[in-house]
Amino acid sequence: MAELQEVQIMEEKPLLPGQTPEAAKEAELAARILLDQGQTHSVETPYGSVTFTVYGTPKPKRPAILTYHDVGLNYKSCFQPLFQFGDMQEIIQNFVRVHVDAPGMQEGAPVFPLGYQYPSLDQLADMIPCILQYLNFSTIIGFGVGAGAYILSRYALNHPDTVEGLVLINIDPNAKGWMDWAAHKLTGLTSSLSEMILGHLFSQEELSGNSEFIQKYRNIISHAPNLENIELYWNSYNNRRDLNIERGSDNTLKCPVMLVVGDQAPHEEAVVECNSKLDPTQTSFLKMADSGGQPQLTQPGKLTEAFKYFLQGMGYMASSCMTRLSRSRTASLTSAASIDGNRSRSRTMSQSSESGTLPSGTPGHTMEVSC
Repeated sequence: MAELQEVQIMEEKPLLPGQTPEAAKEAELAARILLDQGQTHSVETPYGSVTFTVYGTPKPKRPAILTYHDVGLNYKSCFQPLFQFGDMQEIIQNFVRVHVDAPGMQEGAPVFPLGYQYPSLDQLADMIPCILQYLNFSTIIGFGVGAGAYILSRYALNHPDTVEGLVLINIDPNAKGWMDWAAHKLTGLTSSLSEMILGHLFSQEELSGNSEFIQKYRNIISHAPNLENIELYWNSYNNRRDLNIERGSDNTLKCPVMLVVGDQAPHEEAVVECNSKLDPTQTSFLKMADSGGQPQLTQPGKLTEAFKYFLQGMGYMASSCMTRLSRSRTASLTSAASIDGNRSRSRTMSQSSESGTLPSGTPGHTMEVSC
């Protein structure tokens, strides 16, 4: 019986004639590298074509992780530092990933013709079912930033049965008010498009510091060959409708949600307000110190750790997968009662900016985490 099993294994991956085991390993490594580069697809939808890149292979009884980027970025510039982070590999080896590029935002995208009617954020959300149907995926865990967080939230409200969880960074669930519109118009008179988008993405402290990191993204946006397309996406974001989410109503996110925002980020107040409107038994609120406006770019390690615990709470990451990461950091957790009536059921967990682990377990209440 043992000999039979050995023959079966040898037949499963036979060596080519004259191929050494070392050469076979090199070929397997090359195949893995090719797989890691992702497979890019485009699909037609009622609102135009949308491009997305798939990494990995579908896992039985596991949702796909589907990402959606913010204005001024594409999936690579928005998510690559996070998903290439070392500890993130423990996650992505267990999930297939789908990185969506908003129309006209993918690398090499042609500029839309003059007068092109760019989809609204609601219509961008309505493109997602076409992607899932094309890939034959039934459920997702959404991971969105800014405009992408809004789009995934709108999709989850319209298709709650297909969304198992959401990670929403810098979400603003509200439409722009009159004061916002006035400020936006005045800013447009004195600032370039790229500067307005940078002000949306990063904190004033980051922009004033003008670090090498900020200079990199300023250069990416200001010299983007598809800047006209970016402006269309920017306009759609500024014309978004109110999500009208209300705690306890039928119009609310019904899946586990992790809200993330950096301290002093442009969208801090909006995320705090969104937190107050969601079910506290399903929501985690992560406020990250020293992370600026884009935590997935500046603090990929801390966000990876939080994401792992979020998935663990959903039952997708075994506790044993967390031990190495937990041992590598020293916890500094302090529980405190909330003094806000809207947060009477919440628990505050404080962490130092350099160390700490997040609490694990299934979502049982809103958690405000400063790390």
